[in-house]
Amino acid sequence: MPNSSPNNASSFLGKEKTWETMGRPSSICLFLILGLFSGLSLASAFDGPPYDSSAYTECKPHAEEPLYNGGILEDQQPEYTWVIGAKGNPVYSPAFRLQNLAQDTFYCFSTWVKINDAGSVLIRATLVTETTTQNCTGTVVAEGGCWSFLKGGFVLTAPSSSSILYLQASEGRDISMVLSSYSLQPFTEEQWRLNQQYKINKARKRAVAIHVSSKDGVELEGAEITVTQVAKDFPFGSAIAKTIIGNLRYQSWFKERFNAAVFENELKWYATEPKQGQINYTIPDQMLELLRANQIIVRGHNIFWEDPKYTPEWVLNLTDSMLQSAVNSRIKSLMEKYKEEFIHWDVSNEMLHFDFYEQRLGRNATLSFFETAHKSDPLATLFLNEFNVVETCDDVNSTVDTYISRLRELKLGGVTMGGIGLEGHFTVPNLPLMRAILDKLATLGLPIWLTEVDISKTLTKETQGLYLEEVLREGFSHPSVKGIMMWTALHPYGCYQMCLTDNEFHNLPAGDVVDKLLREWQTGTLEGHTDGQGSFSFHGFLGEYKVTARYGDKSVNSSFSLSQGDETRHFNIQI
Repeated sequence: MPNSSPNNASSFLGKEKTWETMGRPSSICLFLILGLFSGLSLASAFDGPPYDSSAYTECKPHAEEPLYNGGILEDQQPEYTWVIGAKGNPVYSPAFRLQNLAQDTFYCFSTWVKINDAGSVLIRATLVTETTTQNCTGTVVAEGGCWSFLKGGFVLTAPSSSSILYLQASEGRDISMVLSSYSLQPFTEEQWRLNQQYKINKARKRAVAIHVSSKDGVELEGAEITVTQVAKDFPFGSAIAKTIIGNLRYQSWFKERFNAAVFENELKWYATEPKQGQINYTIPDQMLELLRANQIIVRGHNIFWEDPKYTPEWVLNLTDSMLQSAVNSRIKSLMEKYKEEFIHWDVSNEMLHFDFYEQRLGRNATLSFFETAHKSDPLATLFLNEFNVVETCDDVNSTVDTYISRLRELKLGGVTMGGIGLEGHFTVPNLPLMRAILDKLATLGLPIWLTEVDISKTLTKETQGLYLEEVLREGFSHPSVKGIMMWTALHPYGCYQMCLTDNEFHNLPAGDVVDKLLREWQTGTLEGHTDGQGSFSFHGFLGEYKVTARYGDKSVNSSFSLSQGDETRHFNIQI
C-alpha cells in the first residue's frame, strides 16, 4: 500500500485507474441513461468519475487503495508543517497545499491514518483558505498501530487560489501520524446532482411492465392504460404537536402530504408522568387516533432522554433503587399501552451528549432499556437518536466513529438494535461531509433515519428553504436512508426552528420546497397504450398502484405493489 510520512515521502506510488475504482461499465452506462431521463447533460457523466461510496470503520493492518486514484492529490505528497492546535499551541501536522479550489464545487476528501501512539485519538481535518477556516471537514478515531479511514469533504462559498488542508488531534495533542492512500476528488454541482439522480433511480424506483391479453392469451395492442400511484413506500413526514387536535385545517394539510409522523413532546416522560404515579396518555391517544384514521405510520419518541434538563423533576430526586424501579415502570407502562402501535421507539435519546441514567444506574443501563423494550414490543424497531452526527463533525461528543463505537458496544451486549437515528438540526449543510458520514454509518447494515430535520432559525426563511432542499435531496438519494422526518410541528408561536407554513397554512419557502419534492418523488398518474406485444412499461417510484386497462368496450381495474428489486416488475391483466 502507498504510504507517506516525513521520512518516506518518496514511497507514495499511484496506480492506474481500473473499473474497480471507477465503477463498473454498467454503472457508467446507467449514468448516461439517467442523465437523459433527468435532463442533465451527458458531458457531466464523461468528465468525472461516479461518486465512490466506499467506507471503512474497522482499523486495518494495511490501507486500502485511494478513492478516485487520489483525485487531485494523485501526484502530491503531504508536507509536515507547524499549525495552530486546538488549544492554541503549535502542532507539527501533515498537510496538503491546495491551489485554485473552485467555488460551489463539492470536494470529497479521504485518507487512511495511522498513529504511532498507544490507544486511540480523534483526528480532525481542517481547511484554511485566504478568507475562511472550516474547522472540521472530516474526523476519524485513529488507533495505534493500524490504519483508520477518514472520509469527509467541503464546499467553498468563494474560490481560493491557495489553501491548506491539514490533520491534527482534536484536543491539540502533538502526536506522530502517517497518512496513506489520500484523495481529494472535486465534483461540479451538475455531477453531484447526477449522482443523486442515479441513486434515486436505483434505490427508490423500479421498472414495471404491464402485459394486457385476452382471456385466451392473445396480446392486445392499443389497450388504454391508466396507472396511478396511490401510496408511497418511502416514509416522509413531520413532527406534530397536540395543536393538531381539533384543528381540521392542520389535519387536512398534514394528511394531504405525509405518510409518517412523530410526536414532538407528547410521549416524553415529563409529558406523560409530570408527577410520580400520575400517568396520563389522553393527548397522545387522541393524536394517535387521528393518524391511525388516515393510515399514517408513527415513530415513538422517546422512552428515555439522557439529558437531565428534560427528565421529570421528581425522577431527579429518586434514590438509585427507586430510580431503577421508576424506569422499569416507565417502560412497562408505555410499551404495554402502545404495543404494536409505533413502528419505532427512540429508546435512548442523545446518549452521546448526556448520561443521566448511566451515571445513576451504571454503564449497562441503556442495554437494560433496550432488552426490556424489545421484550415488551418485539415488532417495534429500536433506535438510538443523536444530534450533531450528520450535521457537523465539529462536536467531539458525537463524531461518526463515536456513534458507531457505541452502537457496536450495545450490539455486543446483546441489544436488538434495529436502526440509527440522526436528528439533522442543520445550520449550513456540508453535503460532502453528510454523504461521507452516511457512507460510514451504512457499513453497519442498519436502516438509517433522519429523524428531526430542520434548518436553524438564525437564517432567513429563504435560506432555510434552500438548505432544506439540499438536505432532503441528499438524504433521499442515499440508499441506506429509509425514512425522513422533519421537526416542524406547528404552534401558535411558530416552530422549534423552522416552519413549513404560517398559522394560516400558507406555505413558507421551506413548505414550497417540500411540496416541490413531494411532486417530484411520486409517479403520479400515467396514461398510454400497449405496444405491439401488448405491453406498457414505465419506471415508477416504489409504493402502491392502481391500474385500469380498457380495450374496446371492456375494462379491468386492478392494483399491484412495487417493492424494491433489481428486476423489472411484470404485471399481467386479462380482458
